[in-house]
Amino acid sequence: MIPDSRASGATASTESPLRESRPTILQVLPALGSPTGAAGGVERGTVDIAKALVAAGWNAIVASEGGPLSRELDRVGAKHVILPLASKNPVVMAKNVGRLRALIAAEGVDIVHARSRAPAWSAERAARLEGVHFVTTFHGTYGAASPFKRFYNAVMTRGERVIAISNFIADHMREIYKVDESRVRVIHRGVEIGHFDPARVSQERVIQLAAGWRLPEDRRIVMLPARLSRWKGQSLLLDALALLKRRDLFALLVGVGSGSDSLREELEGQIVRLGLGDSVRLIDDCRDMPAAYMLADVVVAPSTQPEAFGRTVTEAQAMGRPVVAADHGGARETVVPGVTGWLATPGDAADWAAAIDHAISLSPDEREDISQAAIANVRAHFTNEVMCARTLDVYRELVG
Repeated sequence: MIPDSRASGATASTESPLRESRPTILQVLPALGSPTGAAGGVERGTVDIAKALVAAGWNAIVASEGGPLSRELDRVGAKHVILPLASKNPVVMAKNVGRLRALIAAEGVDIVHARSRAPAWSAERAARLEGVHFVTTFHGTYGAASPFKRFYNAVMTRGERVIAISNFIADHMREIYKVDESRVRVIHRGVEIGHFDPARVSQERVIQLAAGWRLPEDRRIVMLPARLSRWKGQSLLLDALALLKRRDLFALLVGVGSGSDSLREELEGQIVRLGLGDSVRLIDDCRDMPAAYMLADVVVAPSTQPEAFGRTVTEAQAMGRPVVAADHGGARETVVPGVTGWLATPGDAADWAAAIDHAISLSPDEREDISQAAIANVRAHFTNEVMCARTLDVYRELVG
């Protein structure tokens, strides 16, 4: 059992009743978004939890190498400390133990919450030496083909509480890392429904985006929002569209601006080879995803490997869009088949063609039923509010 933070010597004499009533949570991660402004679920979730902690009257600290989202921490009243936590250099990681120990002692930290592997190695050691609680969030399968990789990844299972972002990830941890069931807490990622709300997206925003992307007005839009990566299924979607042979469809591959040039060239070559040149458009980046979702008649997530959670699937449902997702990973927990969308066989272009054809062929009444059910599904189970409340409950388990 980790001793209470008040038993760590020097901090005991400076504790006060006010300090005890305001627990301090330190979250550690490599960075708060890339220099281009891109931020993933780990970074966004860190900021969301910091905001919830401040709203609950707790002290929120985030340590990272910085990034665009650090400004949001300032706005919500959380503290950001810049440390070289993205480094995987063993010397830097060892020095980070001392840096984090000093931060824990100076700020009276009660819980250290590690969200990524490299900083977790330093954070775990610092938390143990300072006698404070240690929590981790297991965000993905990470790849565990070699004994060394499994050893490196296993630091994310060493928390007193280990948060899994889906039941799929919880099962993975139990199978590969033999994590004690009593320490695991499943907390799905949340959608900011104040942002992803169809009622808050003006027609002007949608029209402006459609004009900027030069979308044809007489086509049904199939949207795949994902970074350019082989396992994200862009190639599979193209094969499915070729099988459909429907000239009324137009596919948008959104977010493919990052990735290797050779992979993009392969994708562009496939588009030409399949005769889809006038039916597919590659969109490098999009700064207004709520408006983008409103353009779609169906949103697809044809990942050929299981998604740990699948953020775009819940975002699209929050916007009332029918979804088709691969029948594995986190999508099995977020899609209600036949109610909010459909699950298609991973890697099977024919099954994907059939699922897309079905989604596109919905009657207006059927489409409205799917839309309302999808919105209700997200608002009941996958909001930021739910995610933050359950995470704070985990903290309360440790500090009371």
